[in-house]
Amino acid sequence: MTMENQTNILAQRVDCILYYAESALSNEHRAGWIGGNAPEFFDGQSDLIHEGNPKYIFYLSLIHPFKPESMISIFIPEDYEEYLENNIYPNCSIKVIEHPISTESTKAMFTNPGLIKHAILGGELSNDEKSMDQSFLVKVGGNPRLIQNEDYYLTKLKEESLSFLFQVDEEGYPETLLQEDCNYPFGFGSLYIYAKMGATEVQHPVAGFWQFS
Repeated sequence: MTMENQTNILAQRVDCILYYAESALSNEHRAGWIGGNAPEFFDGQSDLIHEGNPKYIFYLSLIHPFKPESMISIFIPEDYEEYLENNIYPNCSIKVIEHPISTESTKAMFTNPGLIKHAILGGELSNDEKSMDQSFLVKVGGNPRLIQNEDYYLTKLKEESLSFLFQVDEEGYPETLLQEDCNYPFGFGSLYIYAKMGATEVQHPVAGFWQFS
């Protein structure tokens, strides 16, 4: 990706990158996966992820759009009430971890039984304004498509100079992603990831907040 593209996506925010989920599980052109097992990188790190309570389950991994040698993985508490009550930074209990590129583990220690593994594909450049009317699983950069446009979601993020990096939107789930009779992890909502934006680098991604209507 060129520096001009990155500027348009993260600074000017006139463009964004869109990704989609498909049931095809080929590794070719795959930008990550949702559901299934956590990356092999987390094998033997259950104590680090769980930290006692609450217990966590794997949600998705995405190849870092601006650092192709890295991935961003997301874990959510097993207990829905835990992250429903702790949904806004700095008290958002969703874990967001940047780590080296890793293949999917063969171990199911973090696997979410409610999700059927799908590949994350795409990574196509789009006009930010047009993206507001499009369906997507992940949107990187541009401006967040908010469900609730309330200032209190952003207060602490702004104080700490954290900027929008990407969102995961459940409107973009394919019908085949959820196990039968399973609920949407975010109540048919959206999870918003923020990060420190340097002149040339994106650092320290965190869960900013999540919303549903």
